[in-house]
Order: sequence, then C-alpha cells, then structure tokens
Amino acid sequence: MSEKFDVVIIGAGPGGYPAAIRASQLGKTVAIIDKGTIGGECLNWGCIPSKAMISASDFYYKAKTESSQMGISIDNISVDLPKLKAWKQSIQDRLIGGIKQLLKTNKVKTYLGTAKVLNRNQVSVDLNEGGNLTIDFDSLIVATGTEFISIPGFDIDETFILSSKGLFDLDHLPDELICIGGGIIGIELGTVFAKLGSKVKVVELLPQLLTGIDKRIVRYVEKKLKKLEVDVFLESKGKSYSIKNGKINLTIETKDGEQVITGNKILLSIGKKASTEGLNLVAAGIKLDKRGFIIVDKQQRTNVSNIYAIGDCTGLPFLAHKATKQGIIAAEVISGKNSISDFKSMPSAIFTDPEIAIAGITEAEAKEKGMDVMVGQAAFAASGRAMSILEEDGFVRIISDANDGVLLGVEIVGPHATDLISEAALALEMGATVEDVGFTVHPHPTLPEMIMEAAEAIEGKAIHIPNARKRKKK
Repeated sequence: MSEKFDVVIIGAGPGGYPAAIRASQLGKTVAIIDKGTIGGECLNWGCIPSKAMISASDFYYKAKTESSQMGISIDNISVDLPKLKAWKQSIQDRLIGGIKQLLKTNKVKTYLGTAKVLNRNQVSVDLNEGGNLTIDFDSLIVATGTEFISIPGFDIDETFILSSKGLFDLDHLPDELICIGGGIIGIELGTVFAKLGSKVKVVELLPQLLTGIDKRIVRYVEKKLKKLEVDVFLESKGKSYSIKNGKINLTIETKDGEQVITGNKILLSIGKKASTEGLNLVAAGIKLDKRGFIIVDKQQRTNVSNIYAIGDCTGLPFLAHKATKQGIIAAEVISGKNSISDFKSMPSAIFTDPEIAIAGITEAEAKEKGMDVMVGQAAFAASGRAMSILEEDGFVRIISDANDGVLLGVEIVGPHATDLISEAALALEMGATVEDVGFTVHPHPTLPEMIMEAAEAIEGKAIHIPNARKRKKK
C-alpha cells in the first residue's frame, strides 16, 4: 500500500502539527505521522501536564501555608493525587481533541505508527493498527523531538527510576523524592512535589542550580527551595543505588566524599538527546552534529534540499514555541515563501518558584561582547500588586544600548514572569527604545508596571525605584 503527498511530517508535537496546518493553508497536500499520541512531549508529558501540576501545587501550598496572612483559615486540606491526575488528564484530552479537529479541518491526513526514511523521497510507516504503508513525498519535515538521557547504572524503568512521564503517572505521593539533575525539569518538578508534601532532595553535578542563569536570579529560587526544606547537593553525582523494602539508598559522590541519601523514587532529569534513532536518516544522507542533532540552516533546511527539520531534534534551546515558529517557517519555505528563522527576541520561560523569563541578550552576554549598556532594574518589592498576591521576591531587569536606548534584553524573576516576558519580546522584536517602553502608560496596580519602571530608571525618570547608572565596557 502506498500514498503520495506534497509534504510529509514525522512528529505531531508543537512543531509538527503547526507545520502541517500551515502547509495545508498554503495549498499543499499534507500527511503527518506520529508513533504515539498527538501533541508530542509538550502536551503528553512535558509543558502542559507539568504546568497543571505546578498550578495545583501552588494552590495547595498557598492555601495551607500563606492564606492565614490574609485572614483566611482552611482546615483539613489534603491532596487527592488520583483526582489531581484526572484533572490534569482532562486538560490534556481537551487539547489533544482540539489538535485532532484542527488537522481534520485543514485536511491533513494523520497516520499513527513508526516512520522510517527509505530515501530522500519516501518513508515507510509501520502502522500501530497493523500493516505497513509507503508514502512518497516532495518535501519532508522531521519533527521528532528529544528523549530522556539516562546515566550508566540508572536506567529509567518508570518504577523506581523515573522520567517526568513516570512521575506524572504516580498514584501516591512519595515520602521522599530524589531529583538527579538540578536543571529546569528537576527544579520545576522537585518544587511541585515539595509543595505537595514530599521530602525532596536535589543532586546536581555542577556548582549551581539552573546552570546558565544569572546567579542573582537563581538565588531567589534557592531561597524558596530552602523554605520548602529541599536538600540540595551541588557538585555531586549519583554513583550507585540499592533498593530494600521499597526504599532507595542512593550513594552520591560529593566534593567532601561519598554520602548515602534515601528516597522512594528517583527523578532522572539530566538532559535530552535527539529522538532520531530508528528513523534511518542516513538513507537520505542527512547530516547530524556531534551530539546527534540534525543540522539545519535559517530556513530549517537540512543538507538535503527537500528535507527539513524543526524543534528539539535540531538542538538547543528546547522550547515548544521555538518549534512552532520553526514549523511554520519550514512550511512557508516549502511553499515558496522566503521565510527565515530570526529569533533575537525568542523568550524563554521557566516555571520555577519564583518564575524566570528571559528575552534578548542578558547583562552578562552584553558585557562579554564589550558593549556599552545601561541597565535598569525594578524590584517587585516596590509593587503594590506583588504585595497583594504575597509574591514580592524578584525583579525586572532591562538591558539597553547606552548610545541610542534600544532594548537589547530583558530578564525577569518573580510573579508571573512567564506572562510578563511577552511584552518584552514584542518590544525587542519591534526595536523599541527604553523611552518607548517608559512612555507607554501601564495600568495601576499591575505587575507590568515594573517593566515600565525599569525602563524609566534607565532614563533617570523612575519614581518608585533608584535610577540606573551607565555600565561601561571593560
């Protein structure tokens, strides 16, 4: 059995399905193939379920520990994990159903099965329902994402050694949870379970949690972890473990020697690798980098002219919204448009407590480039709105060119940082100056006022915070 389409897409995640819809909008016949459930990692065991869990844990934690400050007393509050899981799944099901309908409405043919590249114009699909299909195509988009990395002696079995997928499937809260890896996933999910009542321990190989993020930002996250009584072991790594009576004894190597810590479950969150094994990309001559990620240009094209790749399988940063934009670009290029990936304002969003969001270049990056910059910083402690929601930790920091005032980057740590960053990304994309941002009237009392205040600080016009001083290049 064989079929023919203008465009075939392997992977129906946040990059693949938008690419399919956009290609169809532009008049192409399109097929999309996915070996599992529509929506990819993001919708099934990544972005969406994790944010649902984060929201639920925030509600519970604030009701239990902070509501009394507002004169609200809540007795006998508890967590029903199976009910929480069902609520989380209901959100996923609604979104999956919506995507399926969008694909159907846009006349995209969906195949569930395992794809294998035969050559630069054909793929075969082992269908989940049985049978095999060969599909001819003019253009191919690879959107297969990533998969979790394990370490020797710590194979993910989803019983004791868990990925985030296994963590979301738990029916009972573990008394003790060990997170090996103090990156975004480990800290986001470790915080969730600490708020829900588990004793959490984080083991991180490097000297800092959330490597790559400014220490002045990370210290707010560390402060909250301390409040949640999370034990953090820096410059440490898991060496071996044993299990006795359902309890894990993990031996870790620290800078001070070996130590044994206990837990009921281990979340392994040390990184990801491209999910391309078994795709047989070599049959089409597609080149990979030394880490196994697909090499692409600014139009998402691989070294093979009719084959494109998008999203996490092309490497860092691992962002769903990046994958979406890349998918749209690939579809447009295939359809004859001259679209290009230009992500100077691409925001990143980290759902720790407090949240972190960054767009453009950071202050540290500006200094490395020897740029003359002005930096304005506005603390949420000066925000009446932040006070009213009991979330005063953090700040907005704006980096601008000292010569013309053009925004270069924005860093936010604090309440709703992941929502606030969109204003910053828009300003960066439009080439706005600090005068533009400061002149824009922001409603009071709101959190976005702090973006305005940080901009005004650079101009020497700040009312509620100290004004900025020029940061000269060294």
